[in-house]
Amino acid sequence: MTAGGFRVIRPGDRVPDVASGAMVREAAVARGTVGAERIWVGYVELPAGSESAPHHHGEAESAIYVISGSPVFRTGDRYDEVHQAGPGDVVWVPPHVLHIEANPSDDEPVRMIVARSTQETLVFNVDPPADL
Repeated sequence: MTAGGFRVIRPGDRVPDVASGAMVREAAVARGTVGAERIWVGYVELPAGSESAPHHHGEAESAIYVISGSPVFRTGDRYDEVHQAGPGDVVWVPPHVLHIEANPSDDEPVRMIVARSTQETLVFNVDPPADL
């Protein structure tokens, strides 16, 4: 480790984190990887034609930077509010907002960087409404 704990986290340094449906999360800056106390940053990938489970992130605020792909975020009580994003966009998810990330592409994965304001449990998967 370098002076003051400064680190460069390489792709091979990331560790699997709580998944949500088909979405794969890897922690990069977290308590378990670098000893972070107030922020969590990770890499997220959503395969082509898949979606996350319905979930929220508790008290945490989340900022999502879209690296590649064209994710669709569904929110609202029935997940019927649709928000489209693309490379270079930043998406903000307020605390407790239920959402689903979907990848409508037939062949391109969605790749994103996620930052959260806490080290507490980051993902609360929930059951979708029975008639969805």
